[in-house]
Amino acid sequence: MTRPATITAHRITLEICVDTPQGLLAAIKGGAQRIELCSALSEGGLSPSLGFMNMASTVSVPVRAMIRPRSGDFTYSSDDIGVMRKDILAAASAKLEGVVLGANLASGALDEDALIDLVKSARALGLKVALHRSFDIAPEPHAALDLAISLGIDTVLTSGGSKTADAGLSGLRALVKQAQGRIEILAGSGVTPQNAALILETGVTALHASCRNIRPFLPGRATDLGYVTPDLRDTDGALVAAFRNHLTHLELSHVIR
Repeated sequence: MTRPATITAHRITLEICVDTPQGLLAAIKGGAQRIELCSALSEGGLSPSLGFMNMASTVSVPVRAMIRPRSGDFTYSSDDIGVMRKDILAAASAKLEGVVLGANLASGALDEDALIDLVKSARALGLKVALHRSFDIAPEPHAALDLAISLGIDTVLTSGGSKTADAGLSGLRALVKQAQGRIEILAGSGVTPQNAALILETGVTALHASCRNIRPFLPGRATDLGYVTPDLRDTDGALVAAFRNHLTHLELSHVIR
């Protein structure tokens, strides 16, 4: 007699990056299972304010704060690193789950000394650590992954070395194989419900997305002065919910027997 299928709840983690209080609440309502908390997603994500971190500490899912002191590259001065240490402390004081960070040398290789410093600071405060897509800048991804594992980093956010995750499928597949479950490979950049199944075929079990949409606004003085632009975006809870529902469908179509 065939044993009935046993379904595990939410085997695929959906992480949503947000940069506003409204976006945070929309992501939670839509079913995000983890939050990357940022400011200025238009700049690729910068460190959020302490007030935003404190607000995020009250939500029902794990939150990791972006630790990125400025826009641009990830080759940091000693002053930049000092600011990052203080932002890590702020994330711990807000009782968040973890932090998201990265650092590179001018060559593109991961800055081992800076990462040792920052990871040590985060671990001493009980925080989990994710390495963001500075990983994809590294010219030798397998050496970079070995370094991340040796440092005890929990998660690597990567597009498999390509501009988008669906263009980096072979790279993602190789990283998953190398990781052997020792570190979470989180696929990000251009991840949508339309390409999620293809990306998940690489073996990743966690996806990173923004689910942003044009934010409605009323014309006024703020618009006239350039503070509000027609392309201003924020997290759309309906898009998050649609993505989560699609992933649930994929989970149900791959039941464990």
